[in-house]
Amino acid sequence: MSVELGDFGHAQDGRQVHAIRLVSDELAATILTRGAVLQDLRLQGLDYSLTLGGNHIAAYEGPMGYFGALVGPVANRIAGATAEFGGKTCHFPANERGNLLHSGARGLHTRIWTVDELTEDAVGLRIVLEDGDDGFPGRREIRALFRVEGATLHMVLTATTDAPTLMNLANHAYWNLDGTATYAGHTLRVGADRYLPVDAALIPTGEQRDVSGAFDLRKTRALDLSEGYDHNFCVADAPREPTEIAELTGTSGIRMSITTTEPGLQIYCGERLSTAPWPGHGGVPYGAYAGLAMEPQRWPDAPHHPAFPTITLAPGETYRQDTRWSFSR
Repeated sequence: MSVELGDFGHAQDGRQVHAIRLVSDELAATILTRGAVLQDLRLQGLDYSLTLGGNHIAAYEGPMGYFGALVGPVANRIAGATAEFGGKTCHFPANERGNLLHSGARGLHTRIWTVDELTEDAVGLRIVLEDGDDGFPGRREIRALFRVEGATLHMVLTATTDAPTLMNLANHAYWNLDGTATYAGHTLRVGADRYLPVDAALIPTGEQRDVSGAFDLRKTRALDLSEGYDHNFCVADAPREPTEIAELTGTSGIRMSITTTEPGLQIYCGERLSTAPWPGHGGVPYGAYAGLAMEPQRWPDAPHHPAFPTITLAPGETYRQDTRWSFSR
């Protein structure tokens, strides 16, 4: 096991960004302090990254903004960029067709985190969001711990607040287990019997629909890029003990399983990806379907749907997510 702390350049505001490389006998992961980004992930013996990313900080300040980042404090979408909770209405800075996506232009994916723990196999990052930051109440302390354990990357997220607030964190990595231009031919299995249909603005309608057709992933399905996923799959009705929920396998035979405490898995097919002029790990810009986003989280737009698992966080409570990505050949 080893850990390396390196320089990843400087953000536009002049602050330094660090890259922390965690290495086991089977896996190497690189985490950036900007956005708590999972920038690179490699099985030993492979010459390509299993997750999409780049080597330029400017790319992460541009079209790779969400690539591998921790998004929040509320991941996914909030309709109308407003939410009522705790007896008041909160207004947020809309950034997608009048709605809030991934907490806006100043979400966690844009912030520089502090390294507060560094061991031979793990890095802990910390950030504090002040009361009223982008409309969210409460002074919130958020921590992210990344650890490599054999062929597994283990992530634990925690958050506390001093006033009632909303919290729903997610890692937004894009996966391609073959290192190819698209993930066509990968197979996918998800342990969900329901998903959330969405409207034209990708906001959940409130219905929990039984899976069918391309959305029935209870048995392994080969992906041909026609699926059109940008939906939450309901793998549970509330957070629970860590449970395996999904398995993605490349045509190369590389397999990734996801184990998580979270009741939802947002899957996005990547049809709108375009990172030009910035190259990815393969030396050329990523295009449509270069990677598949699979984001364990709580269900989107929860404040407007009382039947969805709550995303409220109160003083004295601790938000916690435990997610593991395990790899095999």
